[in-house]
Amino acid sequence: MEITDNLERMLASGRDDPMLRFGLGSGYFNEKEFARAIPHLESCIEQDPDYSAAYKLLGRSLLEEGELTAARDVFEQGLAIAIAQRDKQAEREINSFLNKIRRLGS
Repeated sequence: MEITDNLERMLASGRDDPMLRFGLGSGYFNEKEFARAIPHLESCIEQDPDYSAAYKLLGRSLLEEGELTAARDVFEQGLAIAIAQRDKQAEREINSFLNKIRRLGS
């Protein structure tokens, strides 16, 4: 909680960049506050569309919120980014989550 509080203060002071937004999204995700993580991760992707880790965490947050279709869409976008960047780790993890969604029937 202290980490997200500090990052929120930085955001409120006028700083806004993809790393800060990813940090906030990650912090809220780790605190299991998935709904609070989502807008920060979306903002991270808006600012840096090639941030493959943000797609992965956004998809996971949406999945936790029960938004299977939105999660699938984000994972598919992130998979394309990961492949283009040759980010094999992100590619493997995103594929794993896509397979999970397929098993859930969405």
